[in-house]
Amino acid sequence: MIKENQRLFNISLVLIDVLVITLSLYCSFWLRFYTTIFGPIGGHLGIMSYTLFLVFAVIPTYLILYFAFGLYKPRRTYKNIFSEATQIIKVNIVAFFVLLAILFIINQPNFSRIMLMLLAIIGSFFGIIERFIVRSILRRVRINNRNLKHILIVGDNDLAFSFARKIKDNPYLGYVVSGILGRSDHIGYEIAGTRIIGAFKDLDNILERNRFDRVVLAIPLRYYYRLNELVESCEKYGIKAEIIPDYIRYFPAQPSVDMIEDIPIINIRYVPLDDEFNKFLKYSSDYLISIIAIIITSPIMLITAIAIKLTSKGPIIFKQERIGHNAEPFMMYKFRSMEVQDPRLEKSEWTTKDDPRKTIVGNFIRKTSIDELPQFFNVLKGDMSVVGPRPERPYFVEQFKENVPKYMVKHQVRPGITGWAQIHGCRGDTSIRKRIEYDIEYVENWHMGLDLAIMIKTALKKNPNAY
Repeated sequence: MIKENQRLFNISLVLIDVLVITLSLYCSFWLRFYTTIFGPIGGHLGIMSYTLFLVFAVIPTYLILYFAFGLYKPRRTYKNIFSEATQIIKVNIVAFFVLLAILFIINQPNFSRIMLMLLAIIGSFFGIIERFIVRSILRRVRINNRNLKHILIVGDNDLAFSFARKIKDNPYLGYVVSGILGRSDHIGYEIAGTRIIGAFKDLDNILERNRFDRVVLAIPLRYYYRLNELVESCEKYGIKAEIIPDYIRYFPAQPSVDMIEDIPIINIRYVPLDDEFNKFLKYSSDYLISIIAIIITSPIMLITAIAIKLTSKGPIIFKQERIGHNAEPFMMYKFRSMEVQDPRLEKSEWTTKDDPRKTIVGNFIRKTSIDELPQFFNVLKGDMSVVGPRPERPYFVEQFKENVPKYMVKHQVRPGITGWAQIHGCRGDTSIRKRIEYDIEYVENWHMGLDLAIMIKTALKKNPNAY
């Protein structure tokens, strides 16, 4: 019944997507040929030509890409719209180039390329709104105990109990734990509102008498010799066994799996920016934002440069070695905010709140973060990103990597001008351990929506630890 419901839902979702794509194309047509926002209208193909292109090229291209990018997979476990929004943006970017290629192949020079670009932009916007509405409705339905899937948990250790509590505390997932199997002397106990209804040896009888959608094996490592027996019992009744490995405690992040021939290898850390498309998206946005930021802030940078030159001796730009992506050193640029000092001291001293080394101009530009503006040139060079973990000096990196667990994980992505830790107040002389927690969270959960949120919060939020 649930599989039938899922099939009907997918068909409905495809039809909704077709309507959204169609609406996006007609909106794009109207904007291009019924307004002068994008230049003179002039002669153009009629609506029928674009409708034929919609039916035979646009809709098939989008639906194929939606399937390829996993947008029709069941998404009970998604926490927010951002991950799906990123996929929708990717689809529209790829679709733009595919449709351009189709126009080239069929030799259609009169088809508006501007309208095609508008289709990608409007299609992304409407697609994200559509999926947000659909997912919100589904969450509400599941919270109201409809469209539920029933789970049997095999295991009565802390891992099993933790999983059961997660299911109970997150009703939007649409799951309910209908029973737990454990040790014989624990039968009858209740965990997170669910009773232990039998022992491991009772699995065959339990599956024969009941219908479960998922069987989750969460047994302790010392019972792994029984794993094959439990899996075979599940498969005998046509249910796929799913395993929560007892060694998950050693996973510092969401794991991913690679295959070398037919042997799976579990990566203990998933880094979204290892994906080439994500990397391209991030690099492109970094360069574009940096160029815009340099143009907009150039008057501020010019005034700051003059003020520094007139009020203190020394260079306008302060260069300091920092550790970046893949632990490679680079020279980071800042407006000089302190008196010129011994380079040996620069390597190993923190800036404090009332640091006597700061100049009059330096005190102001540090509080307002104007001193960071030259780092947009670091972004253009490829040393940094607009958003990412803040880079540190080699002297401190050597200390922290020995004393702060997982400190070097932050170097798996390019460092940033601002970051997830900074908008949470972890800037300046604050807890390194707390800062690295935020940095790792960013590394493992990156998406374009997160970058955008960090940039907005950086612009709006005054940091009390900026000095």
